[in-house]
Amino acid sequence: MAIPQTFIQELIARADVVDIVGRYVQLKKGGANFMGLCPFHGEKSPSFSVSPTKQFYHCFGCGKNGNAISFLMDHAGMTFVEAVHDLAQQYGMQVPEDEASPQDRARAQEQREKQHTLNTVLEKAGDSYRRHLKESPGAIAYLKGRGLSGDIAKQFGLGYAPEGWRSLASAFPQYDDPLLVESGLVISNAEESAEEKRYDRFRDRVMFPIRNIKGECIGFGGRVLGDEKPKYLNSPETPVFSKGRELYGLFEARAHLRDMGYALVTEGYMDVVALAQLGFPNAVATLGTACTNEHVQKLFRFTDAVVFSFDGDSAGRRAARKALDGALPFATDVRSIKFLFLPAEHDPDSFIRAHGADAFATYITQATPLSRFLVEAASEGCDLNTAEGRAHLSSNAKPLWMQLPEGALKLQLLSELADMVQLTSRELSELWMPSNPSTRKPSKDSTKPYASRTTSPRPRMGVRAQPASRADHASRILLGQSHLWEALSGEDHSMLCELPAPHGPFFVWFESQLHDHGPLTWSALREELTGQSFEALALRLMSGPTQPGENQEEAAPELRDLLARMLIERLKEQETQAIAASASDPSALQRYRDLQTRRKILEQQQSAGIIQA
Repeated sequence: MAIPQTFIQELIARADVVDIVGRYVQLKKGGANFMGLCPFHGEKSPSFSVSPTKQFYHCFGCGKNGNAISFLMDHAGMTFVEAVHDLAQQYGMQVPEDEASPQDRARAQEQREKQHTLNTVLEKAGDSYRRHLKESPGAIAYLKGRGLSGDIAKQFGLGYAPEGWRSLASAFPQYDDPLLVESGLVISNAEESAEEKRYDRFRDRVMFPIRNIKGECIGFGGRVLGDEKPKYLNSPETPVFSKGRELYGLFEARAHLRDMGYALVTEGYMDVVALAQLGFPNAVATLGTACTNEHVQKLFRFTDAVVFSFDGDSAGRRAARKALDGALPFATDVRSIKFLFLPAEHDPDSFIRAHGADAFATYITQATPLSRFLVEAASEGCDLNTAEGRAHLSSNAKPLWMQLPEGALKLQLLSELADMVQLTSRELSELWMPSNPSTRKPSKDSTKPYASRTTSPRPRMGVRAQPASRADHASRILLGQSHLWEALSGEDHSMLCELPAPHGPFFVWFESQLHDHGPLTWSALREELTGQSFEALALRLMSGPTQPGENQEEAAPELRDLLARMLIERLKEQETQAIAASASDPSALQRYRDLQTRRKILEQQQSAGIIQA
């Protein structure tokens, strides 16, 4: 369901961006505005300005800017809908749900109330566990033996679940309350013709509260004090907790991810807490499950670099292989994804205590890049000295390579893999993505796998005229086929969103719509455009007898070629700026060389007909 723009505008008008930002950033009055250290990049002198009159923030160092909603999205990692609901709750406003039926509205309200109630129950249990920890010499000795201080235990809210079967009865006198079962705190064994038996799920374990990105307790992880099995026990799936979506320690690490420049994904709760104690507060952990797409996507809200840390044994390699699958769709040209394999006898905690924090930091910088790990995973079990082994490699690599987003990394890996299987890049791409002979006539260019994809469609009579600019053209294609947005790279998204008005603001709005609702038809987008400053632009582009959605097979390659041309022009402009800045900034010259190399690669790919759709 789309949130009406009128409500969003009213919410922004009522919210005080100084108050919202001030909860996370220490601000001081400086003239008409407030100033502070930017929360989005490390700096020693304040360059982050918040304007109470414009209700806008802007960093003169990194360029981040926006309003109260975008601040919650960028800093707290919320989605657009989460930020709107959070802000509305703070100012006592009800988010309208006019498009929903009364039954749907009632169910949604009931679900929100249930989630709030379960959060309250879990918070109360957490308080009880923390009280028990103070009274448990054995649990305290265990934590001290692992090198944890009282301060770090307090920061992560650690507690202890006593040995008794019904210890939570001291915190919940109504032990038969169904909410205790629904929250995962209590197990109920109801057998036929027998009385129901209830008992605490967590007993004689150190307790780790699991918090969502807003800091609300949504579940627990418990670790035994000795070597009993299972070593770790997690809360079950509940209305507020899903292991496939949540990361332990993300709430505590969110600010440090920006300071450290990367997220370190580990395998256990104790790894996260111990690393925070030892100078690596940017660690998080999956919750007893393989790393998922949603885990990776959530991390990339906070940082552009992720390092997965695994044990060097076979189990660690298997876990890394699953993490590779989760990370591939997000491996854009502007992100860094690496895999760290520790010696078999070490976990992160023991490695740092044996070799020191500096040695661990150096080990991280030497971690295996995603590109190399992909090649290693695809090559496993393949004898590259035989044609059969090389064919096996090609078969293994195809599903991995296909998951990568479009960009220079994907094209470079195509070339590297082609060399390994002793084919040309064109031959390998044709093997993996063969042309359809029924829809394409042979020509002198038929050996080029993408030759027909970069050819503009022949104009037809009676259709909408071509847009006046490339920005217009891209806008029209995406308005008609919004699902194509997800296939674009982060570099493409940034380029489009940073275009001058009206196109840049349009693409920012367009991205938020798709982020919240998924691909939308033109008619659905048309409803939401009402009152927007770029409404006239969209209506002009989509007017005419041609219906949005035609030429679906041609749209993706047409858009890919168009964006490549736009990116080449953008790189040329950045080269000019870098040369101008090189007189006062020596590093600008290296930036110029990097930009020039990137542009030349794109130009070569385009002229060779291998810009992919």
